[in-house]
Amino acid sequence: MPDLPAATPPVATPPAPAAPTLHDGGIADHLRSLFDAVSAIFDRGNVLTDPDHLVAGIQKLGVVWGIVFVIVGLLCLFNGYKWYRVTTIGLALFLGLFAGYILGEQIGAPFVVAGCLGALCFALAFPMLKFVVAALGGLAGAFIGANTWEAMAATVNRGLGPETLPVDAYPAGALAGLLFCGMLAFILFKLSVVLYTSVSGSTLAVIGSLALLLSIDPWQQAVITAVTESPLVMPLLVFVPAVIGLVLQHSEPKRPMAPAAKPA
Repeated sequence: MPDLPAATPPVATPPAPAAPTLHDGGIADHLRSLFDAVSAIFDRGNVLTDPDHLVAGIQKLGVVWGIVFVIVGLLCLFNGYKWYRVTTIGLALFLGLFAGYILGEQIGAPFVVAGCLGALCFALAFPMLKFVVAALGGLAGAFIGANTWEAMAATVNRGLGPETLPVDAYPAGALAGLLFCGMLAFILFKLSVVLYTSVSGSTLAVIGSLALLLSIDPWQQAVITAVTESPLVMPLLVFVPAVIGLVLQHSEPKRPMAPAAKPA
């Protein structure tokens, strides 16, 4: 009886790779890096006068989000009033998402809380648009007041000696800006919209530009040195373009209203 050929052992089939999930990377990592960077940058009202802290947060942003910040910031800076409904609702959604993320980190569900609070702010912004404009105008005023006060106090103290002006009193500047600019929305609606779109657009554009510059290794140290040299540098980089955007937007003539159709 002839010998039968030996049976070939079965070849082990490698297991199929598991389907990627939200927590394995990709979208979740990009979103988490964005939320972590923004929450690290804006965890205080006087962020512009603490350049070391600001640079540390911007370095977490990355090139992709830096480009997004520049594009969105420039659109808000020069066309915010033209599309003020979209801009206002978008900023409300943006603030809701990041406030929810910061709160959600305390309970271990940052994305769930961010999504819920963002959706709530988005939904409330439609029927309460005028009040949202007042709130955003007040926040822009508080941001301007806090950073202007501390930058001026730090500069004066550097020239005339410490304790000439209390640096830690920046909440007073923030409160004054909040009340003034918040009430401004009920008196001068267009100016209030132009104010917060210019300030928010300039802030986003400058942060995105710095993120792109810091991603270039040969320029990184020079950019850090220039930004951290004085507490006045970042407020100037943000508020000068904001004033330019405010003037350009406010001086743009209003579009004439279309005449009402005559009844047949």
